[in-house]
Amino acid sequence: MDIVGALGRDPPDRESLPRWVAPLPKRLEDVAFRFAWVIVAINLVGTAFGFWYYRFQFRALPAEMWIFIPDSPGATLLIALALGAWALGRSSDTLAALAFFGNIKLGLWTPYVLVVFWPEFLAVNGPALYAFLLVSHLAMVVQAFVLHRITDFPLRAVAIATAWYTVDLLMDYFVPVIGEVTHTSLPYADGAPWFTTTVLQVAAAGAVALTVVPLFWALGTRIATLRDRASGRERDSGPAA
Repeated sequence: MDIVGALGRDPPDRESLPRWVAPLPKRLEDVAFRFAWVIVAINLVGTAFGFWYYRFQFRALPAEMWIFIPDSPGATLLIALALGAWALGRSSDTLAALAFFGNIKLGLWTPYVLVVFWPEFLAVNGPALYAFLLVSHLAMVVQAFVLHRITDFPLRAVAIATAWYTVDLLMDYFVPVIGEVTHTSLPYADGAPWFTTTVLQVAAAGAVALTVVPLFWALGTRIATLRDRASGRERDSGPAA
């Protein structure tokens, strides 16, 4: 039986990129692609758990706004789709860019609020679930950094990802079209004082900053990739006669 064929594919080529845009060791990236279907399955299980976790918000908000509610489950679904499409030989730059943005943004935002609002999060969820949420979301960030192997982040794909996560940000914190804002439920009232501001503003500040971070990383990866390819062409052409 071809284990690699059953669980993934041989890894795609790796550009010679600086560590700050491709921080994972090549061997770890290779394992991820050889076991792509395992990672897809894990992310689909995480997506199902996430939809269950958001069940009370789905009940509280109108159906028209449901698409903006499951932020982290949406990100894990996107990376499952991106890796699954690659494994089937149908890579999508748009799916990869959306997955990259989502897994970076939500993979960092959730630990951010878990730490900032830790007393009540810990009390509500208990130590085991609290630790699971913290570790699993950081793992989302790690897996996002294999995606540069299947996309060079073309501007159209980056623009689509930026537009989607900007709209999602607006619906989550600022201007919901119908009903209330759709951000992940926090263990304190939105208007509760928190240092010099409120709980909602602290959560929103993190979400705004973490919408910019993946944009910077995606564009940085594209620039580094294009530079590496240009250098390769210069080496191949050799010195002029």
